Amino acid sequence: MLPFPFSHSSLSLSKLTRKSLPRGFLAFRSPHQVQLHSRARVRNRDLDHKRYLTMATTMQKANRLKVAFDEGKGASMGCWQMIPGSNVSRTLARTGVDWVLVDCEHGNMDDVAMHEAVPAIAACGVSPIVRIPDNQGFMVKRALDSGAHGVLVPLLYTVEDAQKLVKSAKFPPVGQRGFGSPFPHERFDPALGSTDYLQQANDAILVMVQIETKEALDNVDAIAAVPGIDVLFIGPFDLGNNIGHPIVNGVMHDDLHAAIKKILEASRKAGKKAGIFCTSGEQSKGYADMGFDMISVATDVLILQASVTASLYTAKGLGAAPKLTGPYGK
Repeated sequence: MLPFPFSHSSLSLSKLTRKSLPRGFLAFRSPHQVQLHSRARVRNRDLDHKRYLTMATTMQKANRLKVAFDEGKGASMGCWQMIPGSNVSRTLARTGVDWVLVDCEHGNMDDVAMHEAVPAIAACGVSPIVRIPDNQGFMVKRALDSGAHGVLVPLLYTVEDAQKLVKSAKFPPVGQRGFGSPFPHERFDPALGSTDYLQQANDAILVMVQIETKEALDNVDAIAAVPGIDVLFIGPFDLGNNIGHPIVNGVMHDDLHAAIKKILEASRKAGKKAGIFCTSGEQSKGYADMGFDMISVATDVLILQASVTASLYTAKGLGAAPKLTGPYGK
């Protein structure tokens, strides 16, 4: 509740004390003026209250990925940033994607690079998502304090891991995230203040887990059911490695296809969203047709390498360039 000095029920002049009015107010105002002023103050408080009700959805509306999820008009497409630099961030964000993931696990992205990338992406009206290296509370805090609209945690194993992540990502009483960064609210809307952020963050920030271990695959239904987990995201390469069927030369084993389908079905059953990392537009289209909600269609390193290689082969008259089959290129 807002800290109003008095409520609608206390509008009678007899209950207006000198303590609740500005100093010197009664010295030169008539009782009628006092009453008019009091009503004006109540109207202003009503406007403030309506503003708070309206602002309750400001962060949600600014989170472009969340909006795409809520609208349910098909897969939300994004891309991976592994090369540091705010100019790289802006270049990727201006391609038409809904989100750019800042990869602090495998990318060349340290804490400073993350703090430069997140605001650059957000300034383009695109959701910055941060993948942290490990499921540690301080890493979750740093990512969200930079202004990330969502956090992705790799190599999850158990239900307890998922519950730990939710606690790290949510303010009390839901979780145990610390409050105090001066930066994140502006990554949603310049008009937001720190109090607005505190009140809205729990419902606006997306919490995502990567299902890419055998243990997580075995526990996928229970993990999907954890309150506060929004997205099950698939890393096909690590998932393939961990179930004994690594992707070699771009070829995926039938058991890996079955595992991916199992994760998608678990997300549907729990009412959660499903995401997947892809290495091409063609592969992305296939998973979109399967019903995935969140798809990475490109990686900066892979696209840069593939584009230069293709141009070089064409210039030398060598025909089509070899297809890149790794997660980030060769």
